[in-house]
Amino acid sequence: METRRSTLILAACLFLIACGSKSEAPHQEERAPAEQSSAKPRVEDHRPVIVAFGDSLTAGVVPANYPDALQRLLDENGYRYRVDNQGVSGDTSTDGLARIDNVIAVHPALVLLEFGGNDGLRGIPVEATRKNLEEMIEKLKAAQIRIVLLGITLPPNYGPEYVAPFTAMFPALAKKYKLTLMPFLLVHVYRDSNLMRPDGIHPNGRGNEIVAKDVFDLIRPLLTRTVGRTSSSAADVLVGLVNNIPNRAKPDKVTAQNRAARASKRFWICHSNVTVSTK
Repeated sequence: METRRSTLILAACLFLIACGSKSEAPHQEERAPAEQSSAKPRVEDHRPVIVAFGDSLTAGVVPANYPDALQRLLDENGYRYRVDNQGVSGDTSTDGLARIDNVIAVHPALVLLEFGGNDGLRGIPVEATRKNLEEMIEKLKAAQIRIVLLGITLPPNYGPEYVAPFTAMFPALAKKYKLTLMPFLLVHVYRDSNLMRPDGIHPNGRGNEIVAKDVFDLIRPLLTRTVGRTSSSAADVLVGLVNNIPNRAKPDKVTAQNRAARASKRFWICHSNVTVSTK
């Protein structure tokens, strides 16, 4: 009897050991090396980079942002550039200055610099914002990177004594550093509720398409167009050469800048009775 009891205990122990060994099997499978992916290796993109650098007006609100729309315009019009959206929602000019080295590390052909809106909404002194923008501009210029400055403005309820110098800051910086300027990024969308999100601050999908078109028209003279997107015919080559004539491109740039400047000036005459120079 005693022998039979010992035999049953031994059998039970062996059964428990066997069960324990099976429960550890999944852990061994998890540590096994993963199977080699059948996906094709990622192809490197050697196109020149345009960095869109700013706050939520650049980052956009899901699912729309102007850099994505700008990329489509570039592709459709034969400009082989890659737009890198380095916008971060909520960023101030101080945050932008902290991130500027990330932009330089990309070695971009062009930077679309858009900061200041969050500074203004938080009432940060204009001189502090200006100083941060100047440091960003100087770092980019030291790296020999071309800059386009995208300005912004504030609602009139912030008071003319704050709004006027804030708005004038962007043309002043553009003049000092000889930058291509858009005085007011939202110049063609801010009045139309159908083009803005309910918050009244950010453009919606259609609005971002318009903003992208404004930016595209502004920077187009600074870009090199790829000849013959879908064809290498002599006609395509001729069209490409004509489109790259500097004297033809220059008026487009001046017209886009002047149009935006005039609209920005009208905005402040209508809403705050403050005349802001945009020369």
